[in-house]
Amino acid sequence: MAGISCFGLANPTVYHHRSFFRRLHAVRCALDNHHHNNNQKRTTPQVLKFAVTGVTELLRLFSSSDEDKNRQQDEISISDSVSGVDDVVTVLKSDYENAYFVTGTFTSAIYVEDCLFEDPTISFRGTELYSRNLRLLVPFFESPSIRLQKIEKGINSKTNTVVAAWKLRTYLKLPWRPLISIDGSTIYELNDEFKIIRHAESWNVSALEAIGQIFTPSN
Repeated sequence: MAGISCFGLANPTVYHHRSFFRRLHAVRCALDNHHHNNNQKRTTPQVLKFAVTGVTELLRLFSSSDEDKNRQQDEISISDSVSGVDDVVTVLKSDYENAYFVTGTFTSAIYVEDCLFEDPTISFRGTELYSRNLRLLVPFFESPSIRLQKIEKGINSKTNTVVAAWKLRTYLKLPWRPLISIDGSTIYELNDEFKIIRHAESWNVSALEAIGQIFTPSN
């Protein structure tokens, strides 16, 4: 989720950056090609991954360091009481109750510092970077909601995992007020200390279709 919205949103300074418009043109061309090829597999074109990564980096560069300090002061933490998968599930349920995808408020203490975060548009390491990306997006959400449908311990896995299914819905504060609506799931992979080492999202739409929602005016 931190990837899709980053592409369509930036502060005013970023919008005047030439490289942003080059990426915007490239992704729109990719979207056009996608719509003209009904047999295209649901894979993410490299140009789209490049665009999302580039815009995310621009947002990071233009963010304030004071915000990072405030985040560290306000960050929710937990004690060392997490001793099993069930404890992780309990903490994650609480984070979903706080709608962490759209508020940026989550329990970073259950993640390793270099946790791998993946969705169909982007992949990067760093819990702090993930938190910063989410918080950069929060001001652009209008009437956001994320509903947890199911969360359970993974089965038939060599590693400890937690799997969550969710529904995301939010308007974006852009002139055409696009609606982002995605059904998705997240796999949380744990290490031997029951800390999350991988946070991997999958969606019911392709990356191109998700990005396309940003350019579609709401009714």
